[in-house]
Amino acid sequence: MKIGIVGLGLMGGSLGRALVARTGHTVYALDRDEDAMLKGGMLKAYHEELTEDNAGELDILALAVLPSQMEGILTRFLPLLKKGATVTDLAGVKRPVTALMKKLAPLYPDLNFAGGHPMAGREFSGVAHSTAGLYDGASVLLVPVSASLEALAALKKMYTDAGAEGVVITDAETHDAMIAYTSQLAHIVSSAYVRSDSAAKHYGYSAGSFRDMTRVARMNARMWTELMRENADDLSREVRAMARRMTEYADALDSGDDEALFRLLDSGNRMKLSVEKDRQKKLQNALSGDDDINV
Repeated sequence: MKIGIVGLGLMGGSLGRALVARTGHTVYALDRDEDAMLKGGMLKAYHEELTEDNAGELDILALAVLPSQMEGILTRFLPLLKKGATVTDLAGVKRPVTALMKKLAPLYPDLNFAGGHPMAGREFSGVAHSTAGLYDGASVLLVPVSASLEALAALKKMYTDAGAEGVVITDAETHDAMIAYTSQLAHIVSSAYVRSDSAAKHYGYSAGSFRDMTRVARMNARMWTELMRENADDLSREVRAMARRMTEYADALDSGDDEALFRLLDSGNRMKLSVEKDRQKKLQNALSGDDDINV
């Protein structure tokens, strides 16, 4: 396949590097930052620069940029794509992206549109921190807007060729509600945790727990601000629910109620064991094709 990637940050750069290193697909890339293009070329994140002249050759156009940047890019490239080409993205929220795709799809009925979100990442940003192994073992969420089974199969192949284990089909509302909990809340909790006055004094008093809790406090704050704003309703609900749960622990400590504290800690332990067991079961189903798209 011929795959175009717009945006050579961590996600787009890693996808390009994986495809170049591991597959026979031809990768075209474009980034408005000349330095990112230079570094991407040195890291072999693409074969050729994506231009208006070669855009018509693409089978897939993948946007690895913020939702606010997508409309201008699509306005430029959609008229150039060939019949049957697929347009997708890698953004961490899906409602604004799919709304844009729904607006544009009727204007380009010969194209396929599907939102996407690879469940992969790290606390660093930029193509310099990209890696060909970023997608290894990851699941990829796809949100079809106007896409054939063949188009979804092509997206699945692109990601599995890059190392992903498979894809999960969902809708934009479910995606954003779940991501508010599994990803965005984790970043807020990590940020709030490390903002304690005790953080500056932690040296010599911390081990794995501190590192685990603070890892994703290191983030691209501008990017996460936009993603969280676009998902403010779901995320605010999760943050407030988290605050209520934290108050339960504080109340038990303030009252000296050991039994209440034990119940809270034990409940969390049992929930962790339960979700891990459920995750392993669903992973096995996905690997066997039971929870994957049947293409």
